[in-house]
Amino acid sequence: MKIISRLIAAILFVFFFFFALRNTQEVTLHFFLGYERTDPLVLVLLAFFVVGAVLGVLAMAPLVLRHRREAARYKKALSQIQKQQEEIAQVQAQPPQPDSVITAQHIL
Repeated sequence: MKIISRLIAAILFVFFFFFALRNTQEVTLHFFLGYERTDPLVLVLLAFFVVGAVLGVLAMAPLVLRHRREAARYKKALSQIQKQQEEIAQVQAQPPQPDSVITAQHIL
């Protein structure tokens, strides 16, 4: 499986590398207030990809953090339950104590 994933990664790398080589035309981005910027198309695409990936990670951060807190809370509850189970097992492993001790003097 590792070989297949590396092969797919290599194929994608070659594909995107040749895509970058074919798209070196200049692109002009027009911003507000008359500001313009001219860059190669492949750099503009790469910049937008990186910005999109960063925004996606930032959008997922609260959800991931909430799941981590929840998992930590469940782990703590599970350890408490396991401690209680161990205590119950220890109590059950001890021989039962007699309710009362009858000696020979009490019988006579």
